[in-house]
Amino acid sequence: MAFWDNLFPGRTEEFDSGSPASNSIDLTRRRPSVSLTKQGAATGNLRVNLSWRMRTSDIEARPRQSSLLRHPSKLFKPDVVQAHTQGVVNVDLDLGCLYELADGSKGVIQPLGGFFGDLNDPPYVKLSGDDRFGAPSGETIFVNLDHRDEIKRLLFFVYIYDQTPAFDRTHAKVTLYPSNGPRIEIELDERAPQARSCAVFTVENVKGELTVRREVRFVYGFQAELDRLYGWGLQWGRGYKSKT
Repeated sequence: MAFWDNLFPGRTEEFDSGSPASNSIDLTRRRPSVSLTKQGAATGNLRVNLSWRMRTSDIEARPRQSSLLRHPSKLFKPDVVQAHTQGVVNVDLDLGCLYELADGSKGVIQPLGGFFGDLNDPPYVKLSGDDRFGAPSGETIFVNLDHRDEIKRLLFFVYIYDQTPAFDRTHAKVTLYPSNGPRIEIELDERAPQARSCAVFTVENVKGELTVRREVRFVYGFQAELDRLYGWGLQWGRGYKSKT
C-alpha cells in the first residue's frame, strides 16, 4: 500500500454489501465466466469494487548493480523516489457501467456527467461515489439483483479520466461481492500503455441465468469506442468533472 492511501480514508457505504466471503474466484483467460445463479448469488445487492495502486516495478527494478560498481558510496544512500509527479501519482481511474434493461432502455452509470443511477428504481444500478485518489476503498457500484428479471445485460468498464494513458503504471483490480458465496476477482494485469479504457466484465441474463464473463479488453478510446465494440448504440458527447 502506498503511503498516500492513508491520507484519504474510505467513506462509509450506505448499502448492505452482504456477509464477507471466506474465499474467492479468479476469472482468467482459462476460466473466463461464472454463473451467479448456479452459485446461489443472484439475489440481493451485488457490490462491484474498483481498487488500484501505483506500480513500483519501474522504481524497484531500476538497474543498480552497474551504478554501485562505479559509485560504491551509493550503497548507503536510498534511491530518490518522485512521489508527487504527474506521471507517478495523479492517475484517476473511474469505474462505469453500461446497462440495457429488459424493456430496451439503455444508459450509462459513471462519475463523469454525474450519472450515479438508482438502486431501487430503473436501472437498479448505483455508483456510490467518485474516488480520485486511489484510496483503499476505491470506487463501488451496486446492482440490485432482486430486479434481475428487469436487467438484460451490464458492461462494467474502467477508464482514465485525465486522458493520460497510464494503465501500465497501476495495479488495478475489480472485485465482485455477491450477497452470497465467494467474491469474484478480475485483475487488469495486461500491459496496455497506450490504452485509455478497459472493458472489464459483462453480466448477462440469458433465460433467467445471470452469468459474469471476464473481458479485460483494453481500447485506445473512451466510452464511445466501448459502446461501438459491444453494440450499445448510445450518443456520446464530451463531459467534464467538477473541480471540487
